[in-house]
This record gives sequence, C-alpha cells and structure tokens, in this order.
Amino acid sequence: MRVESLFLLGVGVFFGIIGIIYWFTSYEDGGTMMLLGTCALGLLPGGYYFFWHRRMGNSRPEDREDATVEEGAGVVSAFPSSSIWPFVLGMGAFLVVLALVWGIWLLVLGVLVMVVALTGVTAESRRGGRV
Repeated sequence: MRVESLFLLGVGVFFGIIGIIYWFTSYEDGGTMMLLGTCALGLLPGGYYFFWHRRMGNSRPEDREDATVEEGAGVVSAFPSSSIWPFVLGMGAFLVVLALVWGIWLLVLGVLVMVVALTGVTAESRRGGRV
C-alpha cells in the first residue's frame, strides 16, 4: 500500500498548499474550505494506508522493488454477488437528508428503511446468497 498512500498523501499536500495560496489571494471562505476538504480527503485515507503499510511491511508484490510480474499473477479475490441492499441503504440515507427539508416525519421512514437495508445486507452476507 506504499504507492497508494504516497499518492493520496501527495494529493492532500498539493490541495493543502493550493488552499492556503487561494486563501491569501482571494480571502474567499467557500472555495478555501472546499480545497481544505479536498486536502483532508487525500490526507485521511493516505495516512491510514501509510499506517498499514508501515505495520505490514512490503508483503505485497506491488510494494517491493525487486518483484516480478509473475508474482502478482493469480486469483485477485472473490467479488460479492450483486445485491439490492446498498441501493436501499442509499435511499434510506436520502430520506434522512430529505427530513431536514420536509419534516421530522420523514426521518422515521428513512431510519426504518436504513434499518431494513442493514438487516438485509447482514443476513445476505451471513447466508452467502440472496435474501
């Protein structure tokens, strides 16, 4: 995860510097906060990946300088089957956000949909198939 962490840390540092320069040249709050938010979106996962890279070492072929292409070949991983539950969870979260506009009654419906979606995705992952 060395390459990924350095890339994301570089993105975070770049947008942090640009955000500081932008603040001192424009004194505009909105753009500065968006640039600093982008800086955080680079630094947070980059720091997390860098932490795990330091903890795990160079166990992946992608992280070693002397690795060959053949070492990285093989089965990549098992991918989950398609599921409706992430969509249902997103719809529940959308209803929760709409509750800020339309009223607290919509919050109850949104939380209910999210609980059903979380229950469904948990049951589906434990059973290994469709629910």
